[in-house]
Amino acid sequence: MCGRLNIIDDMFVQALMEDLRINNSEQMLFSRFKMPTNDISIVREHNGERFLQTASWWLLQQTTYDGFKPSRFTSFNTRYDKLNQPNSAGYSAFRESRCIVIAKGFGETEKSASSTVYHDFIAEDAAVAFGGLFREWHHPRTGESVTSCSIITNAPHPDLMPFHSKASPLVLPQDELIMAAWLNPNNQQVDMFDDLLTPALRHDFEVQQIDKPSLHNPIGQPSKLTPNDFLAGQ
Repeated sequence: MCGRLNIIDDMFVQALMEDLRINNSEQMLFSRFKMPTNDISIVREHNGERFLQTASWWLLQQTTYDGFKPSRFTSFNTRYDKLNQPNSAGYSAFRESRCIVIAKGFGETEKSASSTVYHDFIAEDAAVAFGGLFREWHHPRTGESVTSCSIITNAPHPDLMPFHSKASPLVLPQDELIMAAWLNPNNQQVDMFDDLLTPALRHDFEVQQIDKPSLHNPIGQPSKLTPNDFLAGQ
């Protein structure tokens, strides 16, 4: 799963926002360490305009007396094999409210019976466009409106298996037509995205083991990950 995001103010992050023609890029929420339930910036489209919107990184929200809080059901990621199940949390969002989450990299955690190991993955000479979903919530008493989001995860990527064996994030190809179709809220022909629901990382990454995400102290030297799909030009 994708459980941490690195969203630094990087020239490649800025370039991707420019390529996407985002009209309020100055509102990007930058941080080296974003974790589930934090507010992050998502890219969405409305009436032909693309813009950043602040969203809670936890798709399902629970209504409280005076606001919202993250649901007890884990939903910072949405599994690819749930997207076409009518009763799943992401079914409608996959058809009506897709978004892009821009980041410089992501983090993965691998747990065993005796240890927990953390790795950060930073895109080399690139920024990453994660395929995401969002939902909007309106409070019946206060009238408050909030937005929430998740990042779609695919099956494990073979080249990520040494670092995380359960899932891999959906990384979108930075192709103008694909990203336009993904962001178009009127496009409900989701079968066109079937090829995206297979593991692909699409970039070279610097991989660094760290002691824990909050401290970010490196352990050993970084290594380079060049996934097979990147070598193949996918």
